[in-house]
Amino acid sequence: MLGRFIKGSSEHQAVTKVEPLVVPPVAPALAPITDAESRREEFLTLKVELHRHLIDRFNLTALENASKDEILNEIRPIVREFVRNRTVPLNARELDQLTSDTADEMLGLGPIEPLLKDDSIADILINTHKRVFIERRGIIEETSIRFRDEAHLLRIINKIVSAIGRRVDESAPMVDARLADGSRVNIAVRPISVDGPLVSIRKFSKNRYSLERLMAFNSIRPPMIDLLRIAVQARKSILVSG
Repeated sequence: MLGRFIKGSSEHQAVTKVEPLVVPPVAPALAPITDAESRREEFLTLKVELHRHLIDRFNLTALENASKDEILNEIRPIVREFVRNRTVPLNARELDQLTSDTADEMLGLGPIEPLLKDDSIADILINTHKRVFIERRGIIEETSIRFRDEAHLLRIINKIVSAIGRRVDESAPMVDARLADGSRVNIAVRPISVDGPLVSIRKFSKNRYSLERLMAFNSIRPPMIDLLRIAVQARKSILVSG
């Protein structure tokens, strides 16, 4: 099966006076780079190199209709060979994660693909390539996810906008778009976003909120529920705003 998506297949990076000793103030030390941060940086670098290697080798057009399982089966032996040739010490879990992340880069939206699949997340907020936030049950929290660099984030952005025939650049630095699942996307790049690209993704919940759940969230009070029920029974027009 390995030949299906490969390019070229049939189917297709001196002191004269002693002065009193004055000790200058010591500047605060920079925070040391932890082993975890160093490991994460190494992992990100490896993912970028591997992605470039696969892009050069695979026929991307043939991948468009392939499932993630098919892609995983195709790239798994290539990933193992790639890692072995670079003598990178990865355990089995890290190797599986590298393979899955690479498939997400090729098929989906890279680092944020797992966030898109998490139904408990309502919003994904990308504040330049360095920080990614999510909103879950009304609480905003920062994730450990980040992009390799600004070029990596821009590549994912271009994948989003090109799917709907749009573009985003200096001449058109703001774009509104939608993902295939209907999620709303707002994008701003330089020069409007001076520190780097900003992306907001508003996901739609697959589970409808009942009046009881809204009341449990303190989003609505019992008298308002009674009013809505009466309005519906009387077939009145209702305007929902916000």
